[in-house]
This record gives sequence, structure tokens and C-alpha cells, in this order.
Amino acid sequence: MAKTTAFDAHITEYDNWFVRNRFAFLSELNAVKQVLPQVDGVIEIGIGSGIFATPLGIQKGIDPSMAMREKAKQKGIEVLDAVAENLPYADASINGAVMITSICFVDDIYQAINEVYRVLKMNGFLILGFVDKDSPVGKEYLKHKAESMFYNDAVFWGTEELYAILEKTGFRVVDTRQTIFGKVQAVKEIQPAVKGFKKGSFVVIKALKNSGRIL
Repeated sequence: MAKTTAFDAHITEYDNWFVRNRFAFLSELNAVKQVLPQVDGVIEIGIGSGIFATPLGIQKGIDPSMAMREKAKQKGIEVLDAVAENLPYADASINGAVMITSICFVDDIYQAINEVYRVLKMNGFLILGFVDKDSPVGKEYLKHKAESMFYNDAVFWGTEELYAILEKTGFRVVDTRQTIFGKVQAVKEIQPAVKGFKKGSFVVIKALKNSGRIL
């Protein structure tokens, strides 16, 4: 079942987080921009209110939350009611897909990544932006997970875990960036997006659809 209750009920609080933590948001946005090709036909899976999609120039996507979809539609984004495990797109019809802070909310990560593989054209790209569970911020989120308005039902992942899942589902990782060095609340300027992982709490993985699959 899609984890939408908190997002439907607290959309204002969701958007306000990005206002309060503006430079952390801009740092994450910059990290995604570093690896995002400027091509048409890109979707965002778990597009939310469109907070990332709008500055990234992404014009369509999916989200299971009605409140989030309506907010995104007000920004001119084409949003469909769907979940990551059952994407409403034809086989090999999409140039690229991004999932930013949404991979932790899917019910079945293998099914979700397999669906992305299905809808992507060969050599199409998937970009994952997420808080690494093994990072300082990730550990803090895990520690207070039960108290969190949005993350109490989330499943956090480590970068190496996602590498393994991507490989098994037929993707080849071609780039990894990291940002958010220190506590989120302490970020007072746009931080750099550095190659690799293990130092920054927000990680961006770019992977390409390959023909070889293990699953």
C-alpha cells in the first residue's frame, strides 16, 4: 500500500521543510543537476509537490498522493496517479527517470526498479537521490524514525545496497555524487557535489539501462 497518509495530511509542512532548509535543498538540487542530462521525455517517480521537478525542468511524473499531485498540477506539471511498482508508461518509451527522496517509500524496491527498467529506452538513465542510511544524517533519521511525521514508514538504503540492486535489475552505475556535509540545519550555503560517497549524507546515483540482467 502506498505510504501517502502523511503527505496528504501535511503538504504545507512538507514544502516548509525546503523553505527552512533552503541551502540544504539547493545543495541537493545542485547534486542532481550535475548528473541530469538535458533531454526531453524525463519523468519523476514520486514527484510530490514538484519541488524538485520544477527547477529541474521535468514536466511529468507520477505520485500516489492526491494532495501532492494537485500541488504539482498547479505548477503546470502533468502528474498521474500511480505507484513506482506499476508505472503507467509503455515499454521502452522513456528517456530517463529520477527518484529524489522517494526510493525509501516504495513497498517493493525490486519491483519498482524493474518497472523503471521496463519503461526506459535502452541506455536510458535512472537517477536516484537519497539520504544514505549509513551517513550522519541517515543515522539521525533512523534514530528518530518512529517520531518522524514523514519517515516513520520509510525504509532507508545504503549506497552499496542500491548499487547491488541496480546491478541485479540490469543497470550499470556510471556516476555517484554526494553533498550535505554535516547537519542539515547547519547548511548555510550551497555545498559542492563531490564524486563518490561515504562523506556526504545526500547521495545521487546515475545508472544506465543495460541489456544484461541477473534477475
